[in-house]
Amino acid sequence: MKKNRIHTYLPFLMLIFSAMPFFAQKHTAEDYIKIYSETAVQKMIKFGIPASITLAQGIHESNCGNSFLAKEGNNHFGIKCHTSWTGEKIYRDDDTKNECFRKYKNANESFQDHSVFLRNNKRYAFLFNIDVKDYKAWAEGLKTAGYATNPKYSQLIIETIEKYKLNIYDEGIVPEKHIAKKEKDDDEIPSEINIIKIKREILSNNRTDYVIIKKDDTFYKLAEELDLTIHYLHKCNDMKDGEALKEGQIFYIEKKRNRAEREKKTHIVKKGETLHSISQLYAVKLKKLFLRNRMKYGESVQPGDTLWLKSKKTL
Repeated sequence: MKKNRIHTYLPFLMLIFSAMPFFAQKHTAEDYIKIYSETAVQKMIKFGIPASITLAQGIHESNCGNSFLAKEGNNHFGIKCHTSWTGEKIYRDDDTKNECFRKYKNANESFQDHSVFLRNNKRYAFLFNIDVKDYKAWAEGLKTAGYATNPKYSQLIIETIEKYKLNIYDEGIVPEKHIAKKEKDDDEIPSEINIIKIKREILSNNRTDYVIIKKDDTFYKLAEELDLTIHYLHKCNDMKDGEALKEGQIFYIEKKRNRAEREKKTHIVKKGETLHSISQLYAVKLKKLFLRNRMKYGESVQPGDTLWLKSKKTL
């Protein structure tokens, strides 16, 4: 009788034990950073929110992607429905019982909505006057604006950034080793990224396509891979023959624009920046930056200088 019972329950027990590793597996903060760092940098370039802040908020709000909201609703930032939300909804106890949260088709939608939510909300408008590399001021600003009810919210965000050195992403560069391999799942492919034959992600800044330079990339290799000429790539990036490519840098594959995006009118030069690096940051032609700022071609900039990105500098 006992032997028969064992045989009866054996398949059920085997199923439970085989599933245990699956249910026990959770993302770590390092996993989360590897998966979403490139998306955070892309949103920073497009919306002006520090990538370190986006990643730290995602890690904290979604428990590294392991929370109920993240798993069941792809909501990584705890954004509630509010009256303006017309999309899908998911309910969870929070400050009060059974609160309404936004539900997304995939994680990228959540990252996109987080950026739009901050950018278009008047109470967060002052944040965009803060230097994108000043993560401490951004964290304090989020707390002041009431993003979360936890009085230690800014401290938690700052500690997360410093623990995992997330501020490196505020430079607009994703180290090659930090780029996760994407699964071939249409629901998981960010809407701004096109996967093409060359198996390289094409991103966009100021309506200009670019790629992230990988280790061992050369102009010749990129020209062959992208089916473009070396001369054209030089022109797109305001670079000369023989100039070295740096792993993680932004590299445009179409000509940059004459002016920056609508909301980006000026730029305060920071230590280590050049007119060329600023040209790459905003996808604005180098010669146009010289003209707009009434500078001679080849003239250098100094930390603290204000550069005009859209219109000509006033006298």
